Amino acid sequence: MFIPHSKEEREEMLRVIGVKKIEDLFKCLPPEHLYPKLNLPPGITEMEALEELNHIASVNESAQELICFLGAGVYYHYTPAAVDFLLHRGEFYTAYTPYQPEISQGTLQAIFEYQSLISALTGMDVSNASHYDGATAVAEAINMAYHHFRMTRPKVIISPSLNPQYIETVETYIRGSDIHIVTGGLPLTSTPDDLIPLIDDETALIVVQYPDFLGQIFDFSELVRVAHQSKVLVCIHVNPLALGLFTPPGDFGADIVTGEGQSLGLPMSYGGPYLGIFATRSQYVRKMAGRLVGETIDSRGQRGYVLTLSTREQHIRREKATSNICSNQGLLALAAGIYLSLLGKNGLQKIAKLNYHKAHYAAKVIDSLDQYNLVTHAPFFNEFVIKCPKPIAAINRHLLDHDILGGFDLGSVSQELENHMLIAVTEMISREEIDFMTQVLSEVTDA
Repeated sequence: MFIPHSKEEREEMLRVIGVKKIEDLFKCLPPEHLYPKLNLPPGITEMEALEELNHIASVNESAQELICFLGAGVYYHYTPAAVDFLLHRGEFYTAYTPYQPEISQGTLQAIFEYQSLISALTGMDVSNASHYDGATAVAEAINMAYHHFRMTRPKVIISPSLNPQYIETVETYIRGSDIHIVTGGLPLTSTPDDLIPLIDDETALIVVQYPDFLGQIFDFSELVRVAHQSKVLVCIHVNPLALGLFTPPGDFGADIVTGEGQSLGLPMSYGGPYLGIFATRSQYVRKMAGRLVGETIDSRGQRGYVLTLSTREQHIRREKATSNICSNQGLLALAAGIYLSLLGKNGLQKIAKLNYHKAHYAAKVIDSLDQYNLVTHAPFFNEFVIKCPKPIAAINRHLLDHDILGGFDLGSVSQELENHMLIAVTEMISREEIDFMTQVLSEVTDA
């Protein structure tokens, strides 16, 4: 084990605290827990270990073996081979936090390019780089708005159609603070304009999702206008892939834009790690958590990159930090940057259109089945809600028997949506696979 102190230094520290040897520090612990014997199996060869691990892995079924219609925040998208190829290059894969900018120019430039792409995609002035995931980004937006008003506005209005897991994360984040969350008792199917009556002088922030958890697309212009009349900030949480086709949130007048970057070249990976997108207006940048890389000119007139702002406890005094976020997961931000660079504006639009049109085709053919009804009436992106004739768990078991991973059971998050399925369709799903799923769904009603 590496210990960064000399024998003499350790002896001096022990003398100061009044003990003779390091073992004395642990006398308070029960002896049976000091040096427990690990219950490990006998040693095996590398070849045998690999065989055992492959056997364990073979039990799992993934979206590569199944036809995947499951979304609800994490989606099966195609990742160009170049993303992983570039990501796994040693200079990126092993790079650490750029504490010394003069020897971290490549890492800093990669972050700067990511920020530029996210700012352009969202229509905002600046983007940080970055947060742990979409849920954390939403929580940090609430934290930022609360401190923007110097903790005088404790109320935050959250749309019920925000991803329920994000709401749970937010509730964990704010526990112990004066911030209180308001949803107004509205149903999951409510619209943004339903939130307007909840606005008052105590409100710091309104959080909505675009597309929302049910895949619906709404115009937030009126909500933003009314909110700004009361000096309330508005956070729009986005699926960045949808912005290849729809109005960027900056055009609605959003003050903060958060997002989940998983759809930008990141695999589903059993739930993470993912990428938390966070962008805002210039006037709020000093309250933004995370790091911000800037471009400058050095003393020789050469272009260089620096950490312009870094409101985190490792760079400034802890009591002045606006967040405990201390890692930007730069490798994932780099993956998103490579993905967006490879696709470009036209490529991103093509991918978004595939998601849009395939989802609408699926909604049409499933809605044509007896006892299956399309519930989503607002415009939607790549997800929609179908009311089913039987419990979703039973339907999904039948689909799995035919190698189909069914949609999300909305009854698990909302009693009013019992027997409602949230179905996601991405560019990875073919028309033939949609028709096959429709055929299998029809067998449920016939059984």
